[in-house]
Amino acid sequence: MDASIKRFKSSVDYVSLGDRLRAYRIGASLQAEDVAERLGVSRAAVYRMEKGEIVKIEMLERLAHLLGTSIASLLGVEVEYYANAWGFFERMHQIERASERIFAHFEPISLLLTSDSYLEHLRTMLLEATPAQVGGVLKSKEVDEVIRLIIERKHSFEERHPHVLSLIGLQELEHFMQIGLVGRTNLPASVRTERRKAARHEVSRMADLMESEPLNVQIGLVDDSMPSSTYQIFVGAKHKILAVSPFHMGALPNVRNGIATITAAPEALKVYEGMISRLWKGAYKGKTGAAHLRQLLARL
Repeated sequence: MDASIKRFKSSVDYVSLGDRLRAYRIGASLQAEDVAERLGVSRAAVYRMEKGEIVKIEMLERLAHLLGTSIASLLGVEVEYYANAWGFFERMHQIERASERIFAHFEPISLLLTSDSYLEHLRTMLLEATPAQVGGVLKSKEVDEVIRLIIERKHSFEERHPHVLSLIGLQELEHFMQIGLVGRTNLPASVRTERRKAARHEVSRMADLMESEPLNVQIGLVDDSMPSSTYQIFVGAKHKILAVSPFHMGALPNVRNGIATITAAPEALKVYEGMISRLWKGAYKGKTGAAHLRQLLARL
């Protein structure tokens, strides 16, 4: 046998390919058995494919068509597109598990740094925000899936302790406290009051974090207009990946409308890294930032 054939090593990262397949499947609201039935294979075969065990290009073409994406996106050679939060959050979890550093702008606060009670409020907010014409059972199922994915991400973060640098806009934070943890604005006054208290609790928790300055968490408060989309750069031993998202989990949350993107394109990473560096340089940090938050709490 030719020595060059023996030395050949595929450039395709099949494990990451399997991860993307799972993320797109979840984004399409399909169970493994749904995919198996439509492809005419066993459920076990679907799970194997999601572990990267794909040998036929024809099967990859069929999967791309079924999941509403392209072979290039599945292979990770182009931008990955996610039309809802379910698939996007699954993909984020996959990337986070292999990342040592995360640089991010969240709106208005990082889900990874929220209190345990925040997810209870978030579930209520998501149910409130979902259009009435969406069926109750389906609506509840979709919301539960989002919460499950966030819980997994938080658990992974707490176990692994990756370094997080989080940029937060002061204007967005003030708006967050004024509106409160609500999914819609036409709620009874008593409910709005309680939800504002819950928002204040999260901001107070953030001030405590900034004051204590844990080794793996850095928070910067930006006194300027922030981008309308959130963004995160994940850095691991073998990757540097940019995720840009229209989905947000603060007041008036959105998990349905918009297109999130994930890419490893050097040009995209370069411009976002430049913006993060610029914003971080002028941000309030540590005890100074905590003092700003406490002043904001007192004023409101």
